[in-house]
Amino acid sequence: MADKQISLPAKLINGGIAGLIGVTCVFPIDLAKTRLQNQQNGQRMYTSMSDCLIKTIRSEGYFGMYRGAAVNLTLVTPEKAIKLAANDFFRHQLSKDGQKLTLLKEMLAGCGAGTCQVIVTTPMEMLKIQLQDAGRIAAQKKILAAHGQLSAQGGTQASVEAPTTPRPTATQLTRDLLRSHGIAGLYKGLGATLLRDVPFSIVYFPLFANLNQLGRPASEEKSPFYVSFLAGCVAGSTAAVAVNPCDVVKTRLQSLQRGINEDTYSGFLDCARKILRHEGPSAFLKGAYCRALVIAPLFGIAQVVYFLGIAESLLGLLQDTRA
Repeated sequence: MADKQISLPAKLINGGIAGLIGVTCVFPIDLAKTRLQNQQNGQRMYTSMSDCLIKTIRSEGYFGMYRGAAVNLTLVTPEKAIKLAANDFFRHQLSKDGQKLTLLKEMLAGCGAGTCQVIVTTPMEMLKIQLQDAGRIAAQKKILAAHGQLSAQGGTQASVEAPTTPRPTATQLTRDLLRSHGIAGLYKGLGATLLRDVPFSIVYFPLFANLNQLGRPASEEKSPFYVSFLAGCVAGSTAAVAVNPCDVVKTRLQSLQRGINEDTYSGFLDCARKILRHEGPSAFLKGAYCRALVIAPLFGIAQVVYFLGIAESLLGLLQDTRA
């Protein structure tokens, strides 16, 4: 029997609520992931996620962990809404008479959802990465300046002062990118984002649907609250680790500022080759556990909000007040 049809506005509201709650909970881990992925051999500032977060708090304060969160909180609503609503749309289009979808059709629906979401995901990630990584670049410059001061002590050379550069804002970054590169500037790394998000959705949505189905007490009922949450967590973390190599390449390509002596890249293949040559295969798993820790609760929360039907309740109350 087919699942009860949910209106598009309800799907969009559910996706937005889930995104806002999820991002607020896990954003510091996402910041650590970006900084771990961007640091290259010879310029390592952080040894682990906890080391990164501790150093961030010491140098930038507690709210330094939420640098770039405003961009995510603004754009995660349409991003998550598009992803979840598109998956439901494609699943509905591919189903016949409410019959259970084959694995191939579930993967095709996920592919469609991943392709649709990059419209919002690419500029969101582009801006977020610059804001998240600004602290790492600033810290590198401070260390270099401190070394310069030590080497200058006792000599005739004047001491080197740490360069002070104003921290960028999302509005400033957007304005500069649009002025210098047009709308294409916000979509730098689009190909890498597609190579990450399409396979992610191909893995995530079928895996979630099947895990969630296993926890249903009867074919006519919804899965319990905890089953939807656990299915979202397991499917999300599995898909996140599976596509982490593409996420590393995407993060490097979208970073406009480089640390001292760090490689620059001309495209996806050039970036992948240089990472493999200079840092080894393990570099493609940088930040993988951080990404799993981010995605697991993010999608667990998303699926719980979605299956609880919070938006349907809100829309129902709105209709009641109008009646």
